[in-house]
Amino acid sequence: MSFLLHFILQRGEKKFFEKKLAIELEIGYNNSVMICTYKSNSITTIKGEIMGKFESDAKTLLQAVGGKDNVAAVSHCATRMRFVLNDDSKADIKAIENLSAVKGTFTNAGQFQVIIGNDVPIFYNDFSAVSGIEGVSKEAAKSAAKKNLNPVQRVLTMLAEIFTPIIPAIIVGGLILGFRNVLESVGMEWLGQQVADGAKVFDADGNPVWNTITMVSPFWSGVNHFLWLPGEAIFHFLPVGITWSVTRKMGTTQILGIILGICLVSPQLLNAYAVAGTPAKEIAENWVWNFGSFTVNRIGYQAQVIPALLAGLALANLEIFWRKRIPEVVSMIFVPFLSLLPALILAHTVLGPFGWWLGQGLSTVVLAGLTGPFKWLFGAIFGSLYAPLVITGLHHMTNAIDTQLIADAGGTGLWPMIALSNIAQGSAVLAYYFMNRHSEKEAQISLPAAISAYLGVTEPALFGVNVKYIYPFVAALIGSGIAGLLSTSLNITANAIGVGGLPGILAIKANSWGAFLLAMLVAIVVPFILTFFFRKAGILTKAEDAAKADFVEAPVAALTPATEEHASASSLPILSPLTGEAKELSTANDPVFAQGLMGQGVLIQPTEGKLLAPVDGTISVLFPTKHAVGMVSTDGVELLMHIGMDTVNLEGQGFTAHVVQGDTVKAGDLLITFDMEAIKAAGYLTETPVIVTNQDTFAPADLLALPSNVIAGQALMKALKK
Repeated sequence: MSFLLHFILQRGEKKFFEKKLAIELEIGYNNSVMICTYKSNSITTIKGEIMGKFESDAKTLLQAVGGKDNVAAVSHCATRMRFVLNDDSKADIKAIENLSAVKGTFTNAGQFQVIIGNDVPIFYNDFSAVSGIEGVSKEAAKSAAKKNLNPVQRVLTMLAEIFTPIIPAIIVGGLILGFRNVLESVGMEWLGQQVADGAKVFDADGNPVWNTITMVSPFWSGVNHFLWLPGEAIFHFLPVGITWSVTRKMGTTQILGIILGICLVSPQLLNAYAVAGTPAKEIAENWVWNFGSFTVNRIGYQAQVIPALLAGLALANLEIFWRKRIPEVVSMIFVPFLSLLPALILAHTVLGPFGWWLGQGLSTVVLAGLTGPFKWLFGAIFGSLYAPLVITGLHHMTNAIDTQLIADAGGTGLWPMIALSNIAQGSAVLAYYFMNRHSEKEAQISLPAAISAYLGVTEPALFGVNVKYIYPFVAALIGSGIAGLLSTSLNITANAIGVGGLPGILAIKANSWGAFLLAMLVAIVVPFILTFFFRKAGILTKAEDAAKADFVEAPVAALTPATEEHASASSLPILSPLTGEAKELSTANDPVFAQGLMGQGVLIQPTEGKLLAPVDGTISVLFPTKHAVGMVSTDGVELLMHIGMDTVNLEGQGFTAHVVQGDTVKAGDLLITFDMEAIKAAGYLTETPVIVTNQDTFAPADLLALPSNVIAGQALMKALKK
């Protein structure tokens, strides 16, 4: 019966086994030892004992987080324990990260997260046993975490959570507008037609007028014209996305949010972009709703952020208010009507005009900082502080200001500094890589993190190296601050947002390209040199010195093809569990996977919502929310497949499991189906890490050339036994 006891411990599902096996179970703990008593008609009462697999580490972790009294709430997802601590300062990070079961830690949105891996359900049960603390749901943990935030942080966190789901659309819009920026701005005079007499055309300042790509090529002119449709639509109709995201965040009816957003940008309204050029008399005569004794301006809110945000909050709170007071039997009729109509009236009479005024006021203040006599100081401060905002997760709030600036001033000076901050963090971690390139463990974390930061995603660099060791972070802040000073001093402006890092130049207005290249050079060189200098001079290096003194380096398996020295080793084929595009694992948006903390493997962007078994083996872990599954192959390879990022928050919606934990499967068997569109509509990514978690025994090898399109069932890689 030890197998049964282990299953009970692993799953923690007493009722499941009572029903399945027709037995009565009594489960308790005595000095951290699990006591299981089971009875049936044919079996006499027996007692068995089994020690928790992670009992020792769980005890140490409890003490390292400050003891039971310091834990306000605890939950877990597919890979990590999530704590809400009463006092974060009591957590002993060094002791926690020194545990054999722990792969790393970080804090986000008031939660202290301890990365365990796909054994986290077992660890969680052991922790509950030794601590006596009952776990809570992810949403309850989030709610508990809010007590660690002050009122300002709560507001900013809410803004970040509202804007996060619409970021993919903003990025697409930024890429499209950046490409159109190139087509409309790059001079191609040598390919174009000059005036009839052969002379060059000069502008009022005596500079030659260059023909652009769109002026020279009918094809690219047509492409440019076509791309206006999605590029401008994303920003013109941004209020629809905002009101939808607000209702999603508040847990109210999302279709009502979409309808409210449409009512803010309807073609029946005077376009927000045309308001400034329309005389007040014409607005009063032609663009009002006339109710006899009073009129209401019939003005749209295209690209306006704050009016849409306020209107969405009004709608959500009205729905919450009425749902508590209207009987459920008639709620379907009255709740939507009494929520949408008042919210729409408020949007066009009070909230819209107030939000417009507030948004323009905010953009005016920021614009004054960007263009005023102390713009150099504003640039230095913003350039230095943007990366700390990323650490807190509050950096998404700048999207609202950027969008407002583009709507009001035709461009934003904030986005160039954001792109420069990405570059600076990448340069600091790149310097760290060069100093530690002979350490396989450090190199495999730092180099991918540097590449990711240069492409605009800084979390791997921040959490994996810079913040951890402090001095690269400070070097990056200094370089970013100087680059920000240059950016505002030289009036560098972007006409779109969404493209960060080195590709960020695509979003910069053409007349600022030269200045931006100079600022980019500063963001590359200064942090790189300062990181080397700080290390050599021993400045701010205590964290790294302590880490190297406390930990004995264990090489991490590199993703390299099999060599002759491995000819005699076992080479076990692993098939692709998904159809889609296979990429480097370092490109994952979640730093835990990108840094290889869970193990090495590949990232697959699926194009079909079917997850198949990549090997013959046993289902070792099937998470209750069905978004992640672990397998042990018949040869002992442990695999984890995690569908999407943060999809644990969906609580199983959109996922259907076709196996249960403990099942034996063959390669190619269907494990999970998932609704890709539903996952994306909820604001989550579908990219799926496929990783070997027992990397002390097996190393991925013979990978396909990445990136590469793959079909479920084709060879993806091999697991090489060490």
